[in-house]
Amino acid sequence: QVQVVESGGGLVQAGGSLRLSCSASGLKFGSYAMGWFRQAPGKEREGVSCITASAVWEGYTKSVKGRFTTSRDNAKSTLYLQMNSLKPEDTAVYYCAVLSVNNCPGDWSTGSDIKHWGRGTQVTVSS
Repeated sequence: QVQVVESGGGLVQAGGSLRLSCSASGLKFGSYAMGWFRQAPGKEREGVSCITASAVWEGYTKSVKGRFTTSRDNAKSTLYLQMNSLKPEDTAVYYCAVLSVNNCPGDWSTGSDIKHWGRGTQVTVSS
């Protein structure tokens, strides 16, 4: 049984940092690209980042470029999202996603290639 579990969310002041982790089990973690998505209240789900299975390429949505960094440790079956210079508009539930392919397709941010979703972790940034 596949399990995808996020952790590391919380409340932080604007300008602060958080590091999210995502642990995946029940699958060959190193075979799949991984993504982070988020959904704020009243807004549609948004693709935040994508990293290929071998971590040779990363992609980010424009609003987080230069502030967020995604990484992975295939030996630990864990995905990370380092979030710096957080802004109130980053407030959302953040979801970890296992893509069905080993690369990040051009439309990765739409979430159309997701094989498994985590349950999410809340990130709240106060002004």
